[in-house]
Amino acid sequence: MLSQTVEYALRAVVHLAFLAPESCKTSELAKVTQVPSAYLSKVVQSLARAGILSSQRGMGGGVSFAGDPKRITILDIVNVVDPIQRIKTCPLQLATHGKNLCPLHRRMDAALAQVELAFGQTTLAEVLADPSEVKPLCEVAGTLRKVRC
Repeated sequence: MLSQTVEYALRAVVHLAFLAPESCKTSELAKVTQVPSAYLSKVVQSLARAGILSSQRGMGGGVSFAGDPKRITILDIVNVVDPIQRIKTCPLQLATHGKNLCPLHRRMDAALAQVELAFGQTTLAEVLADPSEVKPLCEVAGTLRKVRC
């Protein structure tokens, strides 16, 4: 349901929020998040334009988390890279339906609305503070741990 771009963006932002205020080279971030480097660069550019990440080129440069994890939601990140497409009119363009969705598309849209709501109510701070045994992203030598770049 969510695009690969959304998955990549979420991995990168969660990791950089964990590292904050430290920065990370894009190549190192790509390795830790298991995202192709060239693709990650494009995702990082979008997130930097939105003010979620900060990017600095050259020696000593890198990418870092630029926001407040208590204020940035999963939905904020999704909306930057690939917003959820709600169903507002009949996807089949049936003249008899118009803006009156059939029962199937009405339920599909309701599910999308629930996803939007859940993502809009989940901050990065909540993701980072989750007490679960399983932590985001890294498994090194059989031990789960967060890797600093």
